[in-house]
Amino acid sequence: MRILCVSDQVDPLVYSPRMRERYKDIDLVLSAGDLPPEYLGFITSMLNVDLLYVAGNHDLNELEARGVYRWTDGGAEEPDRSTGAIDMGFKLRNVGGLIILGLPGSMLYNKGANQYSEFRMTLRLSLLVPRLYFNKLFRGRAVDIVLTHASPQGIHDRDDLCHRGFKCYLWLMRVFKPKWLIHGHIHLYDLADVRISSYGETTVINAFGHWILDTEEKA
Repeated sequence: MRILCVSDQVDPLVYSPRMRERYKDIDLVLSAGDLPPEYLGFITSMLNVDLLYVAGNHDLNELEARGVYRWTDGGAEEPDRSTGAIDMGFKLRNVGGLIILGLPGSMLYNKGANQYSEFRMTLRLSLLVPRLYFNKLFRGRAVDIVLTHASPQGIHDRDDLCHRGFKCYLWLMRVFKPKWLIHGHIHLYDLADVRISSYGETTVINAFGHWILDTEEKA
């Protein structure tokens, strides 16, 4: 399966009249957050494939102000987005034989929407553990792809609180061994910045701009 991963920046290579031709072999799109709904709608209309997303720490304020989202303590409710995108916030979904887990938001830094303390993110993640063990027992693996906005602690993250990664993501990778963790939030403006790293059996990918993941590629 070829997956188009996008995050944080409207990429002119994607947002183009030639998109359908350029990405005609894409089977799935994953958005790691902080992208406008018009962009996601453009992608779904051009490619006509499933687009799964997690919300970032910036896009919710804009969307809520426009009446797209209504934010509650339990998460984001979506009355009408009309993009065809599928919200993966704290959800597990089987798509094309791949088990995908979505974890939205960033580290808590100014009490804004979709921000979580380490404790709260760990708690929300713990609620998904029974389903992960169910998958491991009955499907042979817990999860294939973890789609997040923030990065794991110490992997691609930054020193400031806003861009600090979550430690519980490291635990998730150690215990449930997903093949990939795809995140956004960390902007890449320097060619020397690291986009791909490994942690145990997991390949961690920063989807800033866009990135093509081929799940059939040999390691």
